[in-house]
Amino acid sequence: MAKYVEPDQILVKMPSLTAVKSFVAAAKYQNFTRASESLCVTQAAISRQIKELETFLGVDLFKRAGRTVELTEAGTIFYDAAYLSFVNIAQAAQRIKSSEKKNRELTICCSPAFSALWLSSRLPDFISSNPEVDINIVTTSDFLHMEPGVHPDVFINKVLDPREGFHSIPLFYDLIYPVCSPLFLEENSNFDSLEDFKNSTLLNLSPYGRSQVAEHVDWGVWFNRIDSNFSFGENHQQFSANDYNMIVQMALSHKGIFLGWNHLVAPMIEQGLLVKVGNSEVRYREKVHYFTYLENHKNDELLELFKHWILKMVEKEPTNILAVY
Repeated sequence: MAKYVEPDQILVKMPSLTAVKSFVAAAKYQNFTRASESLCVTQAAISRQIKELETFLGVDLFKRAGRTVELTEAGTIFYDAAYLSFVNIAQAAQRIKSSEKKNRELTICCSPAFSALWLSSRLPDFISSNPEVDINIVTTSDFLHMEPGVHPDVFINKVLDPREGFHSIPLFYDLIYPVCSPLFLEENSNFDSLEDFKNSTLLNLSPYGRSQVAEHVDWGVWFNRIDSNFSFGENHQQFSANDYNMIVQMALSHKGIFLGWNHLVAPMIEQGLLVKVGNSEVRYREKVHYFTYLENHKNDELLELFKHWILKMVEKEPTNILAVY
């Protein structure tokens, strides 16, 4: 006799996935016709599946007005959850499919700023030299809480051995100084002393939403490192964001001065897009970027290939910011 198994309550309470798929498409395009075209089914099939889902849930998911549709409050709640679930399923399926590919895959985790301002200009060299390797970049500002299912082979950040079983190699430390666009500097004072900063527009990197894995450096911290008695002027204006890329773009649009990390802004200074403001700079030798990898993968051929490549790239950095490795 077959053993009785209690019904799985979660699966029993689930609506038809086909109906949910039709709903997500209709909600995304706000149009049943476009939804049917995207799924290669008839419009009647989309309407039937959505009606089935509304009956199952006991609520209307759309407000219908002629050929257009609009999500109800309940529809918006259900769409947010359903779309995210489908994204997770699709990503998991892609990871499984990728594991069957002949090409080796290397997953690198770093901050959005490091990815955009340092890695993106150098990585094409590695990609063109290694066509048999697929690179997967994962960016985050919170290295201590990775998304489930994401297992990077390499971390490039300021966390020394962020997880058990990892080993870190120091790359370079922080050298930070004020920068702005040439036009902004031309239209403002010469900034010969800290006093000249008091009434200028400062673009500030805030800590909100960022992982507190290293002491945060903003304008207050930077000024205090140079002069502990420094205070802002009454007319000083400050814009803060936790997205460094946004701050850089605002500076390139001549909106103010921001603190530039040398390894991120030096290329833009060389290109004439940014200029260093004043003569003050602060070195944080204790704030080191590390190349971190699983200790038990240290003899992995692909990992060794990438490690030697990135160390070669780092050797091209100014010698005054290189850490000893």
